[in-house]
Amino acid sequence: MAKAWTAPPQPDLPSGTFPAAPPAPADGPRAPLPSAMLSPLCVYCGAAKGKRREYADAARAFGQAMARRGVGLVYGGGSIGLMGVVADAIIAAGAGDSVVGVITRELMDKELGHRGIRDLRIVDSMHQRKKAMADIARGFVALPGGVGTLDELFEIITWAQLAIHDCPIGLLNVKIDGRGFYDDLLRFLDHCAAEEFLRIDPRRALVIDDDPDRLLDRMAIQPAVERFGWKRT
Repeated sequence: MAKAWTAPPQPDLPSGTFPAAPPAPADGPRAPLPSAMLSPLCVYCGAAKGKRREYADAARAFGQAMARRGVGLVYGGGSIGLMGVVADAIIAAGAGDSVVGVITRELMDKELGHRGIRDLRIVDSMHQRKKAMADIARGFVALPGGVGTLDELFEIITWAQLAIHDCPIGLLNVKIDGRGFYDDLLRFLDHCAAEEFLRIDPRRALVIDDDPDRLLDRMAIQPAVERFGWKRT
């Protein structure tokens, strides 16, 4: 029988609620919250490794950073692509008990599930898969990926806009030759905001960085999303 994972002790908060950061002291900047308060962190990323090795290198580094900080992982349960790289990095660091995978029965039947995960949860549909991950996550991060990653990312951004959750959302904006993987997506979101189709400022609502440790540090002190109403003209 698979061993159920018990999360590290957490504040008594309802599911999906991220604890507010303490106020800054009068004599200096606010100290970061322990990164473990992001645990478990939901990671969205590709079921492929991409064209360039830098993507897998970044995914591996991110998994290692999570393991060093005691941040558990909840993800799509796959053994392939960047999903497998992140999970393997955490397992290799000795933190395998902190990994929760959620995968559909159909994908499991195709032998795509990660057999090295002790807590691999099998659900019937993609909708159930996304909800099961979101229900236990205390933060969300998107690494490079394709339309599946974007589907998950945009859904969780939408839920933040609708005040369904106040968890931090991060982008690991992997840079190659000076260009970030998500640079064009961010410009598109800027355009949506400029045309008044968003109720959030994407540059303030998202934590964007190309360094795994810095991204986790910044997510640990990310304030709740500021929302504004629709204009009625």
